[in-house]
Amino acid sequence: MTTQPFTDAALTWNTRFKGDAYLFGTEPNGYLRNQAHWWKPGERVLCVADGEGRNSVWLAQQGLRVDAFDISEVGVRKAASLARAANVTLNLRVENCDSRVWLGDLYDGIAAIFVQFADPPMRERLFGNMMRSLKPGGILVLQGYTPKQLEYQTGGPPFIDHLYTSTMLQEAFASMQIMDLTEYEDDLAEGTQHHGRSALIGMVARKAALNDGPLTPARA
Repeated sequence: MTTQPFTDAALTWNTRFKGDAYLFGTEPNGYLRNQAHWWKPGERVLCVADGEGRNSVWLAQQGLRVDAFDISEVGVRKAASLARAANVTLNLRVENCDSRVWLGDLYDGIAAIFVQFADPPMRERLFGNMMRSLKPGGILVLQGYTPKQLEYQTGGPPFIDHLYTSTMLQEAFASMQIMDLTEYEDDLAEGTQHHGRSALIGMVARKAALNDGPLTPARA
């Protein structure tokens, strides 16, 4: 099974995002839509590698203060256009996950939806940065593909090392309280790239606060 990473992420995503169509559509990810109730209007949320802005725009429409970034200049321009059309304000930046400045204890929430361009070393750095950037008590919502997705080939990277399992996420976020961890299958219709039967995993995790008791065991 191939495990070759993306060699030039900016070029890859600028090429994919060119044109007027929105590659993954303009509607938010379904798991994110279902889990956004963890955040309250006025709270500050970060959308990691949000591409053309479908998730960040929708979260802003829910009354959240949204920061979003992506490595693709083309994607960020289209996200800004989508935000204008929706009459919402986003704080958008063109940034690389590794080179951006991750400030600690900043966000009430972080959305990481299909950030599976990251190989295991980069993923470890990214997950660590996301955890540090959450405020105590902050909520992370994460969605990805499991290795079974390689059978469906309806979206996601064809690299098994980039895919998620329940065990891997439990280990990576062991310091957090996992509120939901679910592997499931569904028929996606997110633009042209996430389309058809898909093997998915969703996770909601809460960063520990000073007044917390013992962590609740993870539910898978």
